[in-house]
Amino acid sequence: MYSERMSTSDRLIESTRELLWERGYVGTSPKAILERAGAGQGSMYHHFKGKPDLALAAIRRTAEDLRATAEGVLGGSGTPYERIEAYLRRERDVLRGCPIGRLTMDPDVIASDALRAPVDETIEWIRERIAGIVEEGKEQGQFASSLDGEEIAATVLATVQGGYVLARASGSPAAFDTGVRGLLSLLAPPSS
Repeated sequence: MYSERMSTSDRLIESTRELLWERGYVGTSPKAILERAGAGQGSMYHHFKGKPDLALAAIRRTAEDLRATAEGVLGGSGTPYERIEAYLRRERDVLRGCPIGRLTMDPDVIASDALRAPVDETIEWIRERIAGIVEEGKEQGQFASSLDGEEIAATVLATVQGGYVLARASGSPAAFDTGVRGLLSLLAPPSS
């Protein structure tokens, strides 16, 4: 499943990332992590203090990847509207949900300040990044001056995370796509 060149530590982190996304914290047992990683008994404790330490490394890596992916479109070329549109329309595994957003529904992650911190930081980073783009669009006259960047950023995040929930509930990405189209129609700059 993993490259033979990948270190045992990386295989453990990648396995934990996948299992957290699929099963949540409680459902991610050390045995399942070791099996998926193809690692021997005791490998986890050789590289990490235990399951919480490994889970934190996995959540941090997921958060870093999500921020890098978001920055790839939010920091790309185009107008502020086009960059927000690119973020909303970027390719996602909608029916799997957001690997960070799903952690917000995991009571064990939320109960742990350490495990919750990278989740909170990532959500806040995306919110601030989008708010800044909205403010940029207001300065350029692309968005109405009455828009509040923080409120629009919260709406974008709510649309994405809510879209995942609706898509998973219906078993179809159509609900996600509909929410994205609706939000984009509300944000669309007036035609010249």
